[in-house]
Amino acid sequence: MAEELKETNNPRRRRSGGRSVRQEIRKSKSEVSAPYIKRNVPVYNILDEEGLELIEKNADTILEEIGIEFRGDEEALQLWKEAGAELSGERVRFPKNLCRSIIRKSAPREYTQHARNPQKNVVIGGNNTVLVPGYGSPFIRNLDEGRRYGTLKDFQNFVKLTYLSSSLHHSGGTLCEPVDLPVNKRHFDMVYSHIKYSDKPFMGSVTAPERAQDTVDMAKVVFGDDFVENHCVITSLINANSPMVFDSMMLGAAKVYARHNQACIISPFILSGAMSPVTVAGTSAQILAEVLAGVAFTQLIRPGAPVIFGTFASSISMKTGAPTFGSPEPALVTLVTAELARRLGIPYRSGGGLCSSKISDAQAAYESANTLQTAMLAGVNFMLHTAGWLEGGLAMGYEKFILDADQAGMIQKFLAGIDLSENGQAMEALREVGPGQHFLGCSHTQANFESAFYMSKVSDNNSYEQWKEEGSQDATQRANKIWKKMLEEYEMPAFDPAKDEALKEFIEKRKASFPDSNI
Repeated sequence: MAEELKETNNPRRRRSGGRSVRQEIRKSKSEVSAPYIKRNVPVYNILDEEGLELIEKNADTILEEIGIEFRGDEEALQLWKEAGAELSGERVRFPKNLCRSIIRKSAPREYTQHARNPQKNVVIGGNNTVLVPGYGSPFIRNLDEGRRYGTLKDFQNFVKLTYLSSSLHHSGGTLCEPVDLPVNKRHFDMVYSHIKYSDKPFMGSVTAPERAQDTVDMAKVVFGDDFVENHCVITSLINANSPMVFDSMMLGAAKVYARHNQACIISPFILSGAMSPVTVAGTSAQILAEVLAGVAFTQLIRPGAPVIFGTFASSISMKTGAPTFGSPEPALVTLVTAELARRLGIPYRSGGGLCSSKISDAQAAYESANTLQTAMLAGVNFMLHTAGWLEGGLAMGYEKFILDADQAGMIQKFLAGIDLSENGQAMEALREVGPGQHFLGCSHTQANFESAFYMSKVSDNNSYEQWKEEGSQDATQRANKIWKKMLEEYEMPAFDPAKDEALKEFIEKRKASFPDSNI
């Protein structure tokens, strides 16, 4: 016993242990800025086999008996006819297991989306999680100006903030609508901003087939024709026009991306009670049916094209019809559909930091935390709307973006799981300190103090007196200072000047080839 104590108190041993600890810490720090999360925590499964089979059976019944409409696209109807589906006008009915057999034959379980900087490539699917900012808001909000329409400058700001946020792995898509630009040409500036001001992977335009094609052509300027045709460099959002409809705009964009081997997120847009039944099981069955039809369609276009099982499911207020977020029922839908995606064998997408609140207040925090935590536990592979979402998606908030990105960092830390290495077991610390003492000054604590716990950049943990002395600021006020400082210190990632010039030349020629329009 005395010998053990002597060995434990040996300074040489302590230094050696500290050195190994520091080496592990340096290694873990390098992993903090990993391009995506490799999940080391189990997913939360909510339904048993019988429950999942029931929902799958109901989805098959929807496909066989009710069908899905493929509107305004003769090519899509012809492809389904050749695949063995039954057509009645634009209504397509699918024999049992037709969609599943098409999907399982060719749809990849996971895929790599290549970034301009290869070190920031992301792997979507499997045990991986990619966190993506908000999408689609016409308005922005900040503490200084309040709510106003978004501009190209705002769009570029959010690209830069996303690029600077180590907990966000993907540049996203329509971070906010730059309404100061013509509707039919703004996609050029948005895609260019993603490419120019960030080197993370990005999403493409889906508002018209020709805009999707422009996105692909711009990507080819950067990556090269052959590379784009054989590797995924764009992941784009294709919404079903629920209930049970795919319209010509989304079908056209999906065809462009799938033909060029680029990824589509087939995502029913559901407000339960308005666009699906009011029940979790009914909504889940409808989502699965729509996804099966949409995903199988991409495989008819090009077998092997990467694709994601997407969901966006919200409840509504039965008093006003307005969407509600952070409530239990959409959380259950997310958990169920995540299980269905895993059974189907393709990556899964859901939100996100969703909320109905107009400002970054307690409602925004509670609702966003609820949806973020659910998505994390569900095993979401592509978490869209992780940061910035306000007002049911109508506004992108600068301060909300910072607050959500901080939560994203916590998700990243949690999903890393429990460290069971020698350093994680902390036996050196227990031997050094012994009974009745504290761990604050021991060598293990000193070696780990920078990385032992997640350190929020927004939360204030100081004393009341210090908080008051520093201006009595709330979290939104602190976030306001953070995003301004980030933009002030932003440095653009390296970009080949020849490719930059080629992109600008392409954009200039394309814009000049047709008149401005606001439709």
